Amino acid sequence: MKAVLACRLFIVIVLLLALGAVGFAQSKPQKPDKTTGNGKKNQRPTPKTEEELKKEEEQRKIEEDEKNAVKDDEVLTIKTNIVNVDAVVYEKKSGQILTGLKKENFAVFENGVKQEIAQFATPEAPITVTLVVEYSKWSELFGSYASRGFESGKLEVVRPAAQFLLKFIKPPNDYASLIAFDIRPTPITDFTNDPNRLRQTIDLLLRNSPAFRENNLFDSLKFALIGGKGDSVVLENSKEEYAQYGGMVDVKAKRRAIILVASGINTFSKISYDDVRKIIQEAGVPIYILSTGNLFYKLVEDRLGATDSISGFPGRLTFLQAQNAMNTFAKESGGAHFPITFEGEIPNALNSINALLRNQYSIAYDAGEKPKDGKKYKIEVKVDLNGDGVYEEKQLVVQHRPFFTAEKEKKEKDKK
Repeated sequence: MKAVLACRLFIVIVLLLALGAVGFAQSKPQKPDKTTGNGKKNQRPTPKTEEELKKEEEQRKIEEDEKNAVKDDEVLTIKTNIVNVDAVVYEKKSGQILTGLKKENFAVFENGVKQEIAQFATPEAPITVTLVVEYSKWSELFGSYASRGFESGKLEVVRPAAQFLLKFIKPPNDYASLIAFDIRPTPITDFTNDPNRLRQTIDLLLRNSPAFRENNLFDSLKFALIGGKGDSVVLENSKEEYAQYGGMVDVKAKRRAIILVASGINTFSKISYDDVRKIIQEAGVPIYILSTGNLFYKLVEDRLGATDSISGFPGRLTFLQAQNAMNTFAKESGGAHFPITFEGEIPNALNSINALLRNQYSIAYDAGEKPKDGKKYKIEVKVDLNGDGVYEEKQLVVQHRPFFTAEKEKKEKDKK
C-alpha cells in the first residue's frame, strides 16, 4: 500500500515540475523588433509634390515616345560640288598685277549664270610647285645648238629649274618637287622645303647626262598632276625600284602650280593629246610653261623639212604643233606660256611666273549637283573695281581656268 502511495506521489511531483518549466519558458521576455520611421506605429503616405508629379509625367511621355518611335537607318548626306578657280588680275596695257582686291570685287559666271562665291582667299606668299623638266637627248641637242656648242646642251633646261628652285623657293613655307622626264617621268625629289635637298636635286641633274632621245611629255604631265606608279624618288635612296607617287591634285595647298620646262615635243606617250587635255582641265592646277624649242627652231627653221625626217628628226610642223600644245595647256589650266627664243629672256620669265603664282586669288563656288555626263561648263571671272556693277573687261585681264568638266559616270566593264 505504501509502495503505491509513494509511486503516485512521485508522479504528481514530476507533473508539477513539468508545468513549471513550461510556464517559465512562456514568461521569458522577447526582444522587440527594431523600430523604423519617426516612432509612429504606422508611416502614413505623404502626397507627392507638384514638381515630382511633373517629372513623372515627363518620364512617362519619353517612354511613350520611345515606344512609338519609327527607326530610320538612312544617313542624311549633303552633296556639294565645289569648283576651285585660281585667278590673277592684271592690266592689259602695262601688265601690272592688281593686289588688294576683295571678294566683293569678283563675280563668277558658269555658262553665263552668275554664281555665289562660297570661298575666297586673298593672295598669300607660300607656294607649292612641281617642276617638270625635259631631260632627254633632244633637249641636249637643242640646247647645244642654242649655245653654239659653247656649253653643255642640258643647261638650257637645267638652268631655269635651278634658278627657280634656288632663288624663288623660300623655306620654310614654300615647297617644291622636281620630275625629270625622257622616255618616262622620274621623280628626283618629292615635295621638300629643305634647301640642301633642292641643291642636291640640281647637282644630280648636272652630274648626269640624258640617256634617251624620246620625250613622253603627255605621260609626264599626267604623272605630275595625278600621280601613279613610277620610278621611286631618286634622292630617297629607296631599295624599291618602283613606288606610288602622289600628284599635285593630292596636295592640300592654296598656291599650287606646275612649272614645265620643255620643248613641247611629244614622241610616243601612252595617252593621247586629248587625254592629257582632259586631265589638265579637271585638275584645275595652273601650268606655267617655259618652252625651249624656239632656242633651236629659230636658228635652223630654214633648214628643216616640213615634216619629220626618216631618222625621226622633227620638222617644222612638229615644232609648230609643240608651240600650239603649250599654248593650249597653259590656257586651259589657267597658267601662262613663255616661249623662250633667247637665253636672256629666262630670268624675266621666271620673275613673271613667281609674281603670278604669289598673287593668285583663290575663289570657289558650289556648282550644285550635275549630271555625270562629262559635260564642260564655261567659267568666267569678272572684276568690278568701283562696285558700280560695271566690269572692267576692257581694262583688265583675269587669268583663270576657262571651264571645268563634270564627273563622268564610270561604266562597269563587262565580265568575261
